[in-house]
Amino acid sequence: MPLMDFFGSFTEGIEFLIALGSILGLLGLIVGFIFLLWGTSRMRGRMIGVIVVSICLLAVCGLNTGLYYFRILR
Repeated sequence: MPLMDFFGSFTEGIEFLIALGSILGLLGLIVGFIFLLWGTSRMRGRMIGVIVVSICLLAVCGLNTGLYYFRILR
């Protein structure tokens, strides 16, 4: 059943990408807030964009998805 193997691998890949998006969103949110507080005025404008993108990633991927997938929280 090579077709079933393909779809199994495909769903595992999608699950990995969702977990990776969750971790990147969380990391972007943390780094964005740090540089928003202590960065220069030019950097603050960019960090607002990073924070918005990170919030969108966390909204789509979920906060705990990456933490449980990569066994950071268990």
